[in-house]
Amino acid sequence: MRLHRGLSAAASGLLLALPLALAGCTSEEPAPEPATASATPAEPEVAPIEWTDCDAQIQPLVEGQPGSERDIAFECGRTEVPISYDEPQGATLPLFLVRASSGTQTDRIGSLMVNPGGPGGSGADAAIGLALSLPDDVLRRFDVVGFDPRGVGLSTPVECIPKELKDRAIAAEPRPTTPEQLDDVFAISREVAEGCAEEYGEALGTFNTVDTARDMEQLRQALGEEQLNFLGYSYGTTLGSTYAELYPDRVRAMVLDAAVDPDSDVIADAEASAAGFEAGFDAFAANCTGLIAGCPLGPDPRLFLEELLTQAQATPIPSSEPGETRQATPGVILTAVQAGLYDTASWPQLAQGLAAARAGDAKALFSLADDYSGRLEDGTYSNLLDANLAINCADTEQTVEEERVRELVAEWSATYPLFGAGSAAGLFTCSAWDAERTPIPERDAEGSAPIVVIGNQGDPVTPLPGAVDLAEDLDNGVLLTWQGQGHTAYPKTECVTAAVNAYLIDLAVPMDGLTCPA
Repeated sequence: MRLHRGLSAAASGLLLALPLALAGCTSEEPAPEPATASATPAEPEVAPIEWTDCDAQIQPLVEGQPGSERDIAFECGRTEVPISYDEPQGATLPLFLVRASSGTQTDRIGSLMVNPGGPGGSGADAAIGLALSLPDDVLRRFDVVGFDPRGVGLSTPVECIPKELKDRAIAAEPRPTTPEQLDDVFAISREVAEGCAEEYGEALGTFNTVDTARDMEQLRQALGEEQLNFLGYSYGTTLGSTYAELYPDRVRAMVLDAAVDPDSDVIADAEASAAGFEAGFDAFAANCTGLIAGCPLGPDPRLFLEELLTQAQATPIPSSEPGETRQATPGVILTAVQAGLYDTASWPQLAQGLAAARAGDAKALFSLADDYSGRLEDGTYSNLLDANLAINCADTEQTVEEERVRELVAEWSATYPLFGAGSAAGLFTCSAWDAERTPIPERDAEGSAPIVVIGNQGDPVTPLPGAVDLAEDLDNGVLLTWQGQGHTAYPKTECVTAAVNAYLIDLAVPMDGLTCPA
């Protein structure tokens, strides 16, 4: 499960009810039909966006959240884009959008399109959350527009992994090292791949980043914008840089925060993820043991976690949540740890949750793990995991066979004891995937306007070298570094916020290599 989510799992989880609240604005859509490539494709006709006032549905969801007192109006939109850009006049699929506009807006510049990461994260949810958290200076000049990418949320969601299989995959052994444990991992991957191929057939490859970037160009035109303003987090940096590669002259301003490394192959990316989470846990542990009030995990949080995993392996840990029948296995615990490492604001919840689990109550850990995986209160799931898998696998032709996975598991489990084996085992997932691939192109975006790339020195999800590489690869990339912990930087800290605001509003490009203190 390779989730590059820019907005924290907790923040995204606050808005998981959005699809339910807006159910009346949607319609059931059939799976897209596979398209046949045209010899001479024409330019697709841009479909208008049909906007409706959806304040009444969204305001109750955000009531009481920080920023909910702002004067924000929400609209929901629907439009159509080609299923295949090789057949632009052929069948279409619907996209769902949310637009947030401030009542204090003056001297409007245009729309700021946003993506929260994933792949699989809802851009509609992100628009709502960012309308509550972006600086007032930005909201006064831009509408915030988020769309659910094809296959995500309310935009013809790809749904092919049963709830029971998701529960089983999350609860499975997170550090598979024995032949039998790895056989189980491979079997789950094949079961998922076979089910999705059976559900969608040749159309499964429709859900990919390149076509989503083309969808963004359709949306830019439908919004009436001369050029694109874009804020992308984590996987959103891959989507944004792909758009810039395809349409470099259409970029006005682009901020790519917590950049995914464009130069890594899938093996290098998986190893960087394992190393990043190991370092992230060490930073969390150091913070905990440095608390004046004392760390609830004792003087050695890593040893505490290892003992907790051993405890849960022998006897899975129940939850005090009324009606909860699941028990926390090591898989659930490490999923919760990963979720908690995304944002330093989640560190207290993670520490208290681990301590409570040791005492016999895994309620807090289930909360973290469920937010991370998109599991809802009624036990169903959003389609975050389905879309994440479909898009990640469509985006690369590289596969890693079983024997190589077994070798990497042996190597990485020694080097990265908490996260190495799981990261290596996950490399088989797309090897079992049976769908057309649309690899992401190399991205230099030659001729584009300056593009600001942000990286954190302590990012456990997308380590800083990825931002360095992306800024170097882009023809007009500008690197901004934050010396902080956690995933993403804007608008968490004053130095980064001031630089990004000036760039978005006045196109004042920060000095390349600018470093902001933690």
